[in-house]
Amino acid sequence: MTPLATWVLRLFAVAVVALLLAPLVIIVLFAFDRSNVQTFPIRSWSTQWFSVAWHDGAVRSALWLSVKAGVGATVIALILGVMVSVGIHRFRFFGRDVVSLLLVLPIALPGIVTGLALQSAFGLVAVQLSLTTIIIGHATFCIVVVFNNVIARLRRTPDSFMEASSDLGATPLQTFRYVTFPLLRTAIIAGGLLAFALSFDEVIVTTFTAGAQNTLPLWIFGAIRLGQQLPEVNAVVVGVMVLTIIPITLAAKLSNGETSVKSPR
Repeated sequence: MTPLATWVLRLFAVAVVALLLAPLVIIVLFAFDRSNVQTFPIRSWSTQWFSVAWHDGAVRSALWLSVKAGVGATVIALILGVMVSVGIHRFRFFGRDVVSLLLVLPIALPGIVTGLALQSAFGLVAVQLSLTTIIIGHATFCIVVVFNNVIARLRRTPDSFMEASSDLGATPLQTFRYVTFPLLRTAIIAGGLLAFALSFDEVIVTTFTAGAQNTLPLWIFGAIRLGQQLPEVNAVVVGVMVLTIIPITLAAKLSNGETSVKSPR
């Protein structure tokens, strides 16, 4: 590749990143603008809108609902994601590839398709939309994140570790406790953090499974439509960005970490 082509690609990459980040930077700047009217240049800086958002009962209720939905979906995703990833990796059975495809399908489909399908399913069995339906809806795509993290770690782990544990007389439970789980620990935690981040800012699936309840992303969407709380919305969006970036950053660090096997005593 010629030097000119290299510089063109670099400039193109920088332009794409700048285009993606520019709206977020603008929102962050306006979140600290004292004025109710969003105009440049910003004449006065303040953190008052963060205080307004924190003391807004609707925002706090939506935040708490989002946290509960995220934690619930993450717990379900961790349990089912780890079980199915270990099962698919360790055992050969008819339809194994189909099961893997079905697990990944929810995150590949558009959110509106998943949301409509879930809403129809809940209506068919006469289940009222509530926190439980939100958790189930979020768990459908959170499982994929955990599954992908754990199955990737299992594929990089030699089966000889588990075989050696069995040869030394360890039971399947002891093998999982002292060998398998330590090897998967960082992948499981990283998958859980990513699942929570994915659940926390989900809008489309939540719209079809929340009923009359408002999670934080739904509150933001409603406030933007009304257009009367834009400064407060900017502050809330900054908070959502921070709460989403933190688990993603931690997950990335954990994914690059080392694992160790604990010797049973």
